Amino acid sequence: MQQLTIAFTGGEVFDGSGADPVRTDVGVIGDRIAAVGIDEVAALIGPETRVVDLSGGLLLPGLVDSHVHPVEGGLERLGCDLSDGWTREDYLATVRAYVEANPAAPWILGGGWQMAAFPGGFPLAADLDAICSDRPMAISNRDHHSTWVNTAALRLAGITRDTPDPADGTIERDADGEPTGTLHEGARMLVLGLAPEPTHADMYAALMSAQEYLHAFGITGWQDALIGDYGNHSAQEVHVYREAIERDELHARVNGALWWDRTRGEEQIPELEAVRREFQGDRFRITTIKIMQDGVVENKTAAVSVPYLPAGCACGDAGDTGISFVEPELLNRIVTRFDADGLQAHFHAIGDRGVSECLDAVAAARAANGDTGATHHIAHLQMVHPDDVTRFGALRVAANMQALWASYDPQMVDLNVPLIGEDRTEWQYPFRSIAEAEGQLVAGSDWPVTTADPWLGIHVAVNRQHPEGHPDRNERVFVPGERLGLGEALRAYTRGGAEINGWEHEVGTIAPGFAADLTVVDRNPFTAPVSEIARTRTVETFSRGRSVFRAADPAGTPDPAA
Repeated sequence: MQQLTIAFTGGEVFDGSGADPVRTDVGVIGDRIAAVGIDEVAALIGPETRVVDLSGGLLLPGLVDSHVHPVEGGLERLGCDLSDGWTREDYLATVRAYVEANPAAPWILGGGWQMAAFPGGFPLAADLDAICSDRPMAISNRDHHSTWVNTAALRLAGITRDTPDPADGTIERDADGEPTGTLHEGARMLVLGLAPEPTHADMYAALMSAQEYLHAFGITGWQDALIGDYGNHSAQEVHVYREAIERDELHARVNGALWWDRTRGEEQIPELEAVRREFQGDRFRITTIKIMQDGVVENKTAAVSVPYLPAGCACGDAGDTGISFVEPELLNRIVTRFDADGLQAHFHAIGDRGVSECLDAVAAARAANGDTGATHHIAHLQMVHPDDVTRFGALRVAANMQALWASYDPQMVDLNVPLIGEDRTEWQYPFRSIAEAEGQLVAGSDWPVTTADPWLGIHVAVNRQHPEGHPDRNERVFVPGERLGLGEALRAYTRGGAEINGWEHEVGTIAPGFAADLTVVDRNPFTAPVSEIARTRTVETFSRGRSVFRAADPAGTPDPAA
């Protein structure tokens, strides 16, 4: 038999199944895993074989981020990027530096601030005006459900005290009704719709920057969770991916989710299907439709079954239950159509009513079509009504976890809990309950909403709190009964990610015949205290047997955000 191209020796191997790692070696020939086993690999090592000494570290399948926005994240990295900050002062310093460094930019665009850094969660135009008053500024928050704008942007958009809130969003106002500088959901587009769209070259550079960032975390594949017209650019992403493939610069394996335009109806389905048919390649394909069913808790646009509480009050406003962006009857119809055609639905649902409506839509599809083989998934699922927990397994709907959010971080403590109360706090991120009810778990970061670091997300999934020294650390454990085991959480990022993207026969498993999408990390986190999971760092990342990231320091990964 031909000699190995690469041999991984001297460490343990996590095979993607969720079981504890085992001491073994792995051999690769070309783009495929060719051998597993100490003796089997030793017999195939030749003079041209590159031997990777794991030095007691861990080899695992390449990680899969099943909900990420790489082009958007890359654009933010190349623009006014606030994601490294934590306070109002941090953000203002970053904005000031960017404005001074870009005197000719007609707009100041960026993102990355967290709502908990501002009183009530809402920053003010006046703060931006003090930095730049002659150019419009629009800077989205980390979850991209709110945008901070200056007075020049408000003026350009014609937003005044007399401007009504759009049906799918709100304009923050002061006691006199004057706009204060924060726009939520659909109201963001009153300004962002006027901003210059990024060029194709901008978006290509953004994709390359994002790929570099994700590979540094050991991520070899992802689901691009929004291809379409949600921000200030259209579905140019497909052409950016196509160019990357033509230039042999797309090293990742990517599944795209086309955006469902909630301002339109079923007439858009043929357009979506035409794009889907065009992109069915090995490295980039489209199998999924992204449906945003509701908003977020902190601006009260997440769809909930019981009204939000006025801050500090135990009673709710009877009409304050958030927004269902897609009317449930229409949601049932479109999901049934997609399911019949073998298309996967990828839902955004944060509130418990939003989650219920998504599950109801899949139930309608199953009733009409039987089991077509499509596995639909709900991302975020912050609040899940206890009655809905068992429906994930029964309907074969995967829970797409953004596990990093399942903690008492400042946003949870200051903005979410006061709006939903202590009882409903216990409904949040019920990963353990869904797993025990035979629901499938997959994982994603939602970067640039939060860091793409999978080990930080896994750390919180297992511990339900941030690690020691992290700025969001809270000593109180968040709903501890919903903690996952390390193997379960890591499976969601490997085989689970492969399964939800339809790659389970190619990646997500370390076995002969599978693609050599592999990640080497600097330690075996299974043998250390769970309080140290977040310390895990990527040493090297391989895609189809090609090294696509190698840490400058052999002991681990430099900070990719630096």
